[in-house]
Amino acid sequence: MFRLHIPAFAALVLQCCLVHGAAALPLTPFRYEAQAQRHCPGDTVVWLNFKSGRYYLKGQQRYAMGLDGNFVCRSEARDSGYRRSLLGRR
Repeated sequence: MFRLHIPAFAALVLQCCLVHGAAALPLTPFRYEAQAQRHCPGDTVVWLNFKSGRYYLKGQQRYAMGLDGNFVCRSEARDSGYRRSLLGRR
């Protein structure tokens, strides 16, 4: 009977994911802009619309609008594959 050693198996899976680039990129959404700014003080806070897959900068018309979004760090949004919206740029 094969006996599974959990810590060794977990280490093997982690190593395989890192080698093949399948590790998930972290995206930390926040309800309030101030929370996001505390999380990423050296980065720009953006409004991420999960439904459209776009993020908006402060000053754009759709910044902080809608129910399908949250505030996130711009670098995390970019690293997770979200793109900047060019609509409503003032």
